Amino acid sequence: MAGAALVEIRDLAVAFDGTPALRGVSLSIGKGESLGLVGESGCGKSVTWLAALGLLPRKARVTGSVQLAGQEILHAPPATLDRVRGGRVAMIFQDPASSLNPVHRIGRQITEALQLHRGLSGAAAREEARRLLEQVGMPDALRRLDAYPHELSGGQNQRVMIAIALAGQPELLVADEPTTALDVTIQAQILTLLAEIRRDTGMALVLISHDLGVIAETCERVCVMYAGRIVEETRTERLFAAPSHPYAQGLMAALPPIHGPRRPLAAIPGSVPEPWAMPPGCAFAPRCPRHVAACDAA
Repeated sequence: MAGAALVEIRDLAVAFDGTPALRGVSLSIGKGESLGLVGESGCGKSVTWLAALGLLPRKARVTGSVQLAGQEILHAPPATLDRVRGGRVAMIFQDPASSLNPVHRIGRQITEALQLHRGLSGAAAREEARRLLEQVGMPDALRRLDAYPHELSGGQNQRVMIAIALAGQPELLVADEPTTALDVTIQAQILTLLAEIRRDTGMALVLISHDLGVIAETCERVCVMYAGRIVEETRTERLFAAPSHPYAQGLMAALPPIHGPRRPLAAIPGSVPEPWAMPPGCAFAPRCPRHVAACDAA
């Protein structure tokens, strides 16, 4: 860990209408650290952070503990969460087109964040918005302030979302599938941008992805999730060299080798159990080649 713990999540559980979606997630991230959260769609990666930041609908039942620099924020008063969200912790999502307001110009959306989190307004806010767009690599930043989201490409809109996230000078940026639906070249540019911003600002980064290559490129440490639980947490290089959990081993076996002889890719048999039909014990047990009786009670 790159320093003292910035965020500590302990025994976080989420249920929707009585059906568990998270089943006791615990993780931590240090100041300035980069952490990857990887797993199949529906395993609980995004729900973990939506729950931590109080962004789930009211019907969700959330229990556990989430501490930010030692302060409990799970179920904190709305005023406290408003200071945390977009300020100390910012989150960007995989589809900027649905996150940006289509009827407001880019400049207005950035300056609103600057006014809310830093008290800037008028010419000072507009100048800072221009600087933020330049920081995220937006060409012709001054002119882009007057553009609408539909006038920009997907990659440019994602840069706008990153600029809005940076407006509050966050200590932690949570990026939820930030390269989805972008072409490979733009994906690489966005990942490089996130790494540069982290290096220049000292903020911590959580990268949520189902793409192991993205995690390998960006993160120092990684948590592998399966069926609402973290099944392995380790240094990124160790995950790729010697994964411990059978599910993580299966993920690695499904990757084509970059070096050395070709080999058949091994698929993990079966499918993820439905949330309302979880087996007792380890959720991966029905698909696991190393399954023993003790797994059913683990």
